Amino acid sequence: MLTLLLIVIGLALTLTVGLDRRDGDGDATAAAGDQRRPLPHAGLPSRAVAAPPDRPRASDEAQLQAWAGEVSAATGVPARALAAYGRAEMWLRGERPGCGLSWATLAAIAGVESEHGSVGGRRIGADGKLTEPIVGASLDGSAGARRVADTDGGRLDGDREWDRTIGPMRLLPRTWQRWGGRAIRDGAQADPQNIDDAALAAARFLCADRRDLATPRGWWDAVLAYHDSVGYARDVYRAEEVYAAATR
Repeated sequence: MLTLLLIVIGLALTLTVGLDRRDGDGDATAAAGDQRRPLPHAGLPSRAVAAPPDRPRASDEAQLQAWAGEVSAATGVPARALAAYGRAEMWLRGERPGCGLSWATLAAIAGVESEHGSVGGRRIGADGKLTEPIVGASLDGSAGARRVADTDGGRLDGDREWDRTIGPMRLLPRTWQRWGGRAIRDGAQADPQNIDDAALAAARFLCADRRDLATPRGWWDAVLAYHDSVGYARDVYRAEEVYAAATR
């Protein structure tokens, strides 16, 4: 039954990712403006197994890699991507201990947004960087999209007139500029096309405004802030439920 459920959710997410998200202007991903909000007491996804304890240090790496391998075997999510989501959960426990972020929320979002960085045949290298950058369509108001004027001078998305979403978490340049950072302390420059750095930026965004993702209202507020569409949030919810079921 679980295998069948994973296949069904995978097909649903593949169909969702196949649509280029041109239909609005949220914060993190230039989202659709579906104003039909869920009630404050709408359900909270089941909790998946937690990432390893403590903030990531060199001594945490082996434990994180072992955890990622085990969760990958259970969920089918690539281990390299899971290490990034788990590392982000570990970071946020220290930065925002009241946030209650689960790696499974990041995984669900990344699955919808970019098939965990693999959309279009891309792969994640051992260093976390995509073999080919992900850059969304120009948010120029066409095809039902809202207009999002350029905020980065084209430095991140190559477009000096309009913004485009970037990286495996499909962040807006303005979101990356505010929340981006290097997830692995190796002295390298932070990169939105790197799964580790992108997951950390997305985690920080989700935890902003003192949101508590361990509560129903906090979870829904965070995901709807990421992409302002109830349909999108429901896709993320369903994916997170599958990951939780697979790891219990």
